Amino acid sequence: MTTVKDWAQPYASQRSPVLGRNVVSTSQPLAAQAGLRMLQAGGNAVDAALAAAMTLTVVEPTGCGIGSDAFAIVWDGQELHGLNASGRAPAGWTPEYFDKLGGIPEKGWNAVTVPGVVSGWVELSKRFGKLPFAQVAQPAIDYARHGFAVSPTIAKLWALGFAKLGDQPGFKECFAPEGQAPQAGSWFQSEAHARTLEEIAETLGESYYRGALAQKMAAHSQANGGVMTTEDLAAHRCDWVGTVAQPFGDSVVHEIPPNGQGIAALIALGLLDAIGIGDQPLDSAETVHLQIEAMKLALADLAEYNADIDHMRVQPQQDLLNPAYLTERAKLIDRSKAKVASYGAPKPGGTVYLTACDESGMMVSFIQSNYMGFGSGVVVPGTGISLQNRGAGFTTEAGHANQVAPGKRPSHTIIPAFAMHADGSPQMAFGVMGGPMQSQGHVQMAVRVLRYGQNPQAAADAPRWRVTGGNQVSVELGFDPQVIAALRALGHEVTIEEGHGVFAFGGAQLILREGGHYVAGSDPRKDGQAVAY
Repeated sequence: MTTVKDWAQPYASQRSPVLGRNVVSTSQPLAAQAGLRMLQAGGNAVDAALAAAMTLTVVEPTGCGIGSDAFAIVWDGQELHGLNASGRAPAGWTPEYFDKLGGIPEKGWNAVTVPGVVSGWVELSKRFGKLPFAQVAQPAIDYARHGFAVSPTIAKLWALGFAKLGDQPGFKECFAPEGQAPQAGSWFQSEAHARTLEEIAETLGESYYRGALAQKMAAHSQANGGVMTTEDLAAHRCDWVGTVAQPFGDSVVHEIPPNGQGIAALIALGLLDAIGIGDQPLDSAETVHLQIEAMKLALADLAEYNADIDHMRVQPQQDLLNPAYLTERAKLIDRSKAKVASYGAPKPGGTVYLTACDESGMMVSFIQSNYMGFGSGVVVPGTGISLQNRGAGFTTEAGHANQVAPGKRPSHTIIPAFAMHADGSPQMAFGVMGGPMQSQGHVQMAVRVLRYGQNPQAAADAPRWRVTGGNQVSVELGFDPQVIAALRALGHEVTIEEGHGVFAFGGAQLILREGGHYVAGSDPRKDGQAVAY
């Protein structure tokens, strides 16, 4: 069964799609190659994804670290599985605690929820991996110990992170040992990072949550104004949560259930299906307008309802994706003008992304993130553990489903995606890293590949848009001026954003199954690549 109808490369990058029976696509070449090494050593797609993920904590620390959170969707050849490896709030995080602080910060220990990524690595390896976990970790350990040349895009992000977070405890020691961020092409190594990865591998994560590494994290928190304890770390668990799904034409798109923002992508795709998107050219103002309007409605619902699923007032699949609800919401989309969206009433009452696929048919969609660049800026001395700032995803609004509370997961930006054919066979593993851009990027990739048959590389290359509030929309420099003019005539307040698109429009990685092989694309906004054999 084939999906690609258009093999043209009409956009500026002119990268070619990568085809093969075993494929890895990541945002940094060394990570992609680490994954490919696992496949060549007899491992499977999960081994490849984990090797790439661990390597990314070394070679792309600007988006993830050993203190990240993670989510994964795995097609094991027979069944689809969804893993939530995001962390929860420490027991000391009450609304009253943050009232005294004047709100939830974006930096420091009071922005750090219990990091979940290590539990995700270990759980995926135990359940699906073929190779020993220590072997899968070895490329990352080697790059940390012996060093690597910093790639250009990551060097830019590193400099921005240093300017923002250089005063946070442990940051300079780990990421700017010479007093400044490393420049593109410079050699960087971190023995502390290597030793920590070795300890995680040797103990299968036990040291991280219930041993020496946990004690170091808790002690550093207590010494720097935080309240995370060894008990908070020991209580952590990752969860097999399945997926939520939305039909879209001849495909079914799957996302991880909340607390992730994937539900927004599914709502938007459901609305687009309801209004019959696809009758106008792919890059026309009419097609872009419909996507923007659907996304605004979806994001309004996300902001009102998304939270730890145990605390939501509505259910994602039964309520927010209810066909009757989507049909009614779709009626709010006006083909002739832009409208400001508000949330609906479905019932009374924010990184690195990678994907790996192998010749056995196993396909992995995986994402891990420190949230805002380097995250909280906190690095536990002597360990290389840089910690996310996922606490900033909570709200302090009383009564809101996403109000901060002990042991609760915050609303999350990072989301992996997966598409199935309507007959239940696997179709595509894909994702778009980049904070609030992620669900919007998922919609754009799904429309391009699943509805219009564009090849994955062209879909990754194409200029993107991003809803920013009200009727405001940002677009990349490569956007067609005539389309921009037409969008403005419809009432969209369009801003053309200059600079490197990765900062605002995300980075996509896609692997599409085409019969017995795969077609992959890797975003030109990042340093990455797709590799295959």
